[in-house]
Amino acid sequence: MDADEAFTDRQAQWSALTAALMAHLHNVTVPGFDVEDLEAPRTNMLVFHGAGGIGKTTLSRKIESSLARGEDRPAQWDEPDFPERLLPVRIDLARSAGTDFERVVLAIRLALARLGRPLPAFDLALRRYWEQAHPGEPLEEYLRRGGLAAQVGQTLPKQLQSALTDVAAALLLPGTVGSVAGEVTGALVRALRERRQTVRALAGCARLADLLDAEPDLDTLSYYPHLLAWELARLPAAARIVPVILLDTFEDIGDRVHRDFERLLQRLVWLMPNAFFVITGRSRLQWADEALQGQLDFTGPHAWPTLVSPDAPSSRALPGAGQVLIGDFTPEDCHDYLTRRLSRDGRPLIDSATRQVITTRSHGFPLFLDLAVLRFLEIRRVRAPRPADFDVAFPALIARTVRDLTPDERHVLRSVALLDSFDITLATEAAGMAHEAAALRLIERPFVLEHGHGTPLWPYHLHGVIRSAIRSADDQTDDRWSPRDWEQAAGRAFEALGERWRTAPAGDRLLLVGCLRQGLRLAGDFHLEPRWLVDAAWSYVSDSVWEPLAPPTVPEPTAPPLRTPADALVELLGALARRRYEHREHTVTRLSAVADTGLLPAELAEMALYYRAKAERDLGRTAASRQILQPIAAGDGRLAFAARRQLAHIARTAGHFLTALAAAHALGWPGRHHRIRGDVLWAQGDMPRAAAAYEAHRTEAEEFGFAGERAIAQAHRALAMAFTDPGVADDELDLARRLLTGHDERATTLAAQIAVLVRAAGSRRTDIEDYARLLRTQVDTAGINAARTSLELALGFHHAVCGDRGQVDAVLARLQRLTLGGDYAYYIEIVSFMADLPLPSGRSGMTLWLDGEPSTRARWHSLVTARRDWHSTR
Repeated sequence: MDADEAFTDRQAQWSALTAALMAHLHNVTVPGFDVEDLEAPRTNMLVFHGAGGIGKTTLSRKIESSLARGEDRPAQWDEPDFPERLLPVRIDLARSAGTDFERVVLAIRLALARLGRPLPAFDLALRRYWEQAHPGEPLEEYLRRGGLAAQVGQTLPKQLQSALTDVAAALLLPGTVGSVAGEVTGALVRALRERRQTVRALAGCARLADLLDAEPDLDTLSYYPHLLAWELARLPAAARIVPVILLDTFEDIGDRVHRDFERLLQRLVWLMPNAFFVITGRSRLQWADEALQGQLDFTGPHAWPTLVSPDAPSSRALPGAGQVLIGDFTPEDCHDYLTRRLSRDGRPLIDSATRQVITTRSHGFPLFLDLAVLRFLEIRRVRAPRPADFDVAFPALIARTVRDLTPDERHVLRSVALLDSFDITLATEAAGMAHEAAALRLIERPFVLEHGHGTPLWPYHLHGVIRSAIRSADDQTDDRWSPRDWEQAAGRAFEALGERWRTAPAGDRLLLVGCLRQGLRLAGDFHLEPRWLVDAAWSYVSDSVWEPLAPPTVPEPTAPPLRTPADALVELLGALARRRYEHREHTVTRLSAVADTGLLPAELAEMALYYRAKAERDLGRTAASRQILQPIAAGDGRLAFAARRQLAHIARTAGHFLTALAAAHALGWPGRHHRIRGDVLWAQGDMPRAAAAYEAHRTEAEEFGFAGERAIAQAHRALAMAFTDPGVADDELDLARRLLTGHDERATTLAAQIAVLVRAAGSRRTDIEDYARLLRTQVDTAGINAARTSLELALGFHHAVCGDRGQVDAVLARLQRLTLGGDYAYYIEIVSFMADLPLPSGRSGMTLWLDGEPSTRARWHSLVTARRDWHSTR
């Protein structure tokens, strides 16, 4: 069996699909399967990935036609007897197709129109969304113009209208009202919450009322597939159908930094556990990678057990893992090849354990398999081969790879083996050549691949097994490199990356992160001096985005010791990035350890100390934070203004508002003066001036190109506006969410979530306490003391508006415990002001408010009375 035979008919891929689909059909029919369970792991997908032009789109189309019309199935493909009726829906995500998320949802619903019946829960939500997102544009016209209605004509609009009419009739709405989706859904929500018998058919969908009640924007639309899944689950047996949704050209939805569209598509897959998804694209899906937490809604091996790489360290992949490489051999092909290549009496000579090692080491590369078979025969002449004999890189692999390359091409090949990804210019510079001809010739070789996750900057990478062999094998070729040659090449590649970053336009975050990832690896592997990495590290931390720079470090105590400045820098930046989703106590430990190594240059050691001080402050240990910050603030280093800002924050948390305000006037933009003013004014209950200060900070952040600071300013502005005007707060919160997209700012995200609670304060919604409990869990996980106290203050506002004295007292008791160290103790007074209660014993005169206690009390209490008045008019 050779490579051409292996990949002509894609029989192995068809077998993988049918097996996964059979398992899915079994899973969705077992007792206890619940489409409304949003916590269970998802196994409802299969991913085919490979290099461009390898035939992924052809495979996707062939799968669609084979599932829809059995006669189109290739002769080599078996004919499985699926226990359920399947409905294939193929969607091309290529940029040239102009597909957006809205069209994806419409394409799925259009396919389901063949059922010949409305799906009321989803159809009502979709109709309401359409009226909001496309005012004055009939759905029929949109479908006709976009070519989406070619096969089903006007069926879908009629079904949507039928659902609207039926629900309006059930609610006894007049005809003029019953034709407007917004009016019908509003009436339906009220009926669902009142548990009227007239809507008992829809009452079984637990989240229908909440989804219909939400603002019908694109984000809300992305949750509507949950309604579609619920409708499919309740179809009668005669009409039951399982959608098989094929998403092709997945690499065109964006890149590995900008994941907005990917987030929506992942949500679609998660919310339709009874549908099966077949994704084809150039790269593996990273959804099982825990490092992406915060960039996508659902990440990690528990959420996506079939997407875990089977050969990853500590892999928890399920048998029959759901990512299959197209182009090289799949693991199944490798096992089949090794089983049939050497056999005796119909039994394979290579045992299962050895086949597994060879398969893992080969990366599916056919030449590696051939060399492994030859090695097996050679060893077998002397003794029985063992699996460990094949955990090697083959020198012959290099010789056979480079034998037809020119000397210049060989030189470039070895140079790019140092890089995770590269382009023509970077390959040429790493090789130290004056001309690009050799690099241009090299990328035409089959072992140089193109991939999506290399970013548009560096589209090429070496096949894994070739790169591993070149880097680690005992190279016996005539022009092999000495250790000195490798060091010089590493130095050239390192400097080329640095020059690329230095000459890039300001604010090119994608290039910065790419250069850091590769530069840190080279510096660590070859003990290079950090040089340009120092300035790049400062740029990385300046905007609070915190993309992962390296795989997660090995948990202590097995983590390797830090030996070089590059090792220490990797650990420093990794600790800063991971603090967004680790408890601050762990951040303090990691930053203390890296600072104590003495490996970092002085200014980077100061960076470690500064962020340790921030973590200490988040934990409520302000004395320790102040002790670290004071010498930094007194100096003239890069973090002097930031340290002075942190000291101003510490003064504010202690209730020293005049000190904090005076500091703000002297700090200017480097010390984020408007943000400090906003925090001080917010504490006084002066929300209009606080919101104006945050807006000024947001404007300055935009002018200076600091996207992270812009998101922070908007989240705090939204929190201020949530106290004063719930209607305006909705728009402010929406802007905050959009600005936070792609920014792993945990404290700021929590502030925005608390603003949602403040905006709902005083309402009689039954889920407010549930939301508060969820937030409290997230806050405790983060270990951020400011968020703990802010959450309690928000709850105090809610209970004060509701006039619930018992709950207000409970909030005050919790604040007493949380503020024993003195930080945010004035929140106790604020909650008392809100509820118009006398101050607890010993608190009177403890806080020096900017314009006195009576005025501050009046402002906070007026916010409560204004909210009561607002609710009374609803």
